[in-house]
Amino acid sequence: MMFATNSSIELPYGSGPPPATGIVRHTPEDFQVDEDFGFEPEGEGEHLWLWLEKRGINTDQVARHLARLAAVRQGDVSYAGLKDRHALTRQWFSIHLPKGDAALAAQWHDTQWRVLRAAKARRKIRRGSLHGNRFIITLREVRGDRQGIEARLVRIAACGVPNYFGEQRFGHDNIARAEAMARGELRVADRHLRGIYLSSLRSALFNAVLARRVHEGSWDQALPGEALNLDGTHSFFVIDAIDATICDRLAQGDIHPTGPLWGQGDPPSRGEALALELAALAECPALWQQACGDAGMKQERRPLRLLVKQLSWHWAGEDVLQLEFSLPAGSYATSVVREIASEPYSNV
Repeated sequence: MMFATNSSIELPYGSGPPPATGIVRHTPEDFQVDEDFGFEPEGEGEHLWLWLEKRGINTDQVARHLARLAAVRQGDVSYAGLKDRHALTRQWFSIHLPKGDAALAAQWHDTQWRVLRAAKARRKIRRGSLHGNRFIITLREVRGDRQGIEARLVRIAACGVPNYFGEQRFGHDNIARAEAMARGELRVADRHLRGIYLSSLRSALFNAVLARRVHEGSWDQALPGEALNLDGTHSFFVIDAIDATICDRLAQGDIHPTGPLWGQGDPPSRGEALALELAALAECPALWQQACGDAGMKQERRPLRLLVKQLSWHWAGEDVLQLEFSLPAGSYATSVVREIASEPYSNV
């Protein structure tokens, strides 16, 4: 396996090579993301929530702008998750601002972002607290057999895709910087940046295990000793053997096989599942696991399978394909797009 400084490994496809080529993000409007919290701000409280649209700017940069406008520390500005810079995204931000004026904040804007709605709430937004995201993605200059493309889409709607961490997770040199930190060659004072760099190692280790499971055809199946995730939760349970009930629940999407988010201690998987994980991890630099443990990260699990909810599509032109779907928090739309069309970033 060949490793690069900006990604994990070569990632095999869940359903074979994509049936098309195409360009995504010809403009930011071709990659639209809307957060789904599953609830609304209460309309009262010490926190000001802003439903904000941004284009061509990342989430941290917007947070800094909001902190200046509100005259607060950046730590008083919160959001649930990072949204891609090369996209048109709508997401919630919260500011601890007991005397904040929602009507005034609703008028805040910049050349690359604007507030669409402002409301008071009793609580701040916490990282990872959202339910999921809704995507509208437009592929342009699509080349490939239309029947084959739509057959792939039908399969994805029924079976999902491998739940890889996307390239956004690794940046240009996050892994190289994390390795330098672990070797004591780089000191990073910013706690947030340290977390980003270390998370890239953890994500690369997960991708390595998932790639092995995809290669062996077991990414959407249970193995003896599997730690199985309950759909829509962070909970899991470990099985020693596979029975008809487990197979039925897997087929229904109620449970999913998992891979390790590495940290201190031993992974909970056992038997055949654990042996496969350890074999895949052995092909990664040992420094990666060591750095995650030394940083105090805990052993956690992530589903290997990503179910794509409410997937629909239509041809907006002879070579323009528009996709709409929802994904749970923490998953990547690029993991869906890569199964349909190759070289999705050729125009970025």
